[in-house]
Amino acid sequence: MRERLRPANAPMAFMADVHGHLEALDAVLAEVRRRAIDEIYVAGDLLLGGPDPVGVYKRLQQVGARCVRGLSDSALVEIAPERLAPANARERARAQQFLDTREAIGELVLKYLERLPLSLRIPLVDGSEILVVHGTPIDPSSEISHDLDDDEIAERLAGDPADIVVCGASHVPFQRQIEDVRVINVGSVGESPDGDTAHYTILTPRMDGVLVEQCFVEL
Repeated sequence: MRERLRPANAPMAFMADVHGHLEALDAVLAEVRRRAIDEIYVAGDLLLGGPDPVGVYKRLQQVGARCVRGLSDSALVEIAPERLAPANARERARAQQFLDTREAIGELVLKYLERLPLSLRIPLVDGSEILVVHGTPIDPSSEISHDLDDDEIAERLAGDPADIVVCGASHVPFQRQIEDVRVINVGSVGESPDGDTAHYTILTPRMDGVLVEQCFVEL
């Protein structure tokens, strides 16, 4: 069932893949505040991976961010700790991080992650619609990445009726026009490939279309 919202007519901030990095999130939010933007959307992978998952959760609540559930968010909820069977040192480190994150956030935050939707739809003032997902419209465990060709991206869009698809997962920001659909990957706040930047995207709805600004903050 689609959530019914008033059509958006003001700038909105979109981001993804915070992965528990509060410093990077705060750097992005400072820029969002500087631009007097109140509407914030986060395309999943919120808490697992960085040093301060609790701080990230609290900050997202403080700013009223509307979030969808990413792959690592689902993993925190669905994978029982006793099922972990790391086979080498790298896997043991990741398993320990998983366990530490679950313990730090506790049951209430796990319930919050469990209740997050897999997608959000945002009607715009010009009659078009944004779909916010972590991976793809049909599969949050897949991704739309910059190295896919147009046919591969079209296949992953699966005929969704949205005019703009905002996603994360791949950690690399880009935008591409696929027939009538604009695909915008907003990159990563906490785990950009170079490690020195945090990505975010501003969308400004207008009657003649949507202005897209893909931005980054140096950390």
